Amino acid sequence: MRKYETMFIIKSNLGEEATEAVIEKMTGVITSNGGEVANLDKMGTKELAYEINKDKTGYYVLVNFAGEPATVEELERIFKIDDNVLRYLILRDE
Repeated sequence: MRKYETMFIIKSNLGEEATEAVIEKMTGVITSNGGEVANLDKMGTKELAYEINKDKTGYYVLVNFAGEPATVEELERIFKIDDNVLRYLILRDE
């Protein structure tokens, strides 16, 4: 399995329970596709450098995980579908 790192930004106006639900959904996608979450860092609400869909702040989450390329493809598909995720980036960790 390869190591990856992903950071995603969730809408900050969701509320605590909805934010946790989005984080659980994303980590669930990783584990259900044969991946392992090594580290989960909830960085909290921060101001964005520029507005994204009229939002000025976002909740940042950093996840280090190991998985196959198919795991990354499924995670990216879910990121694109979920309207609560403003931005995401998935990098391969060397």
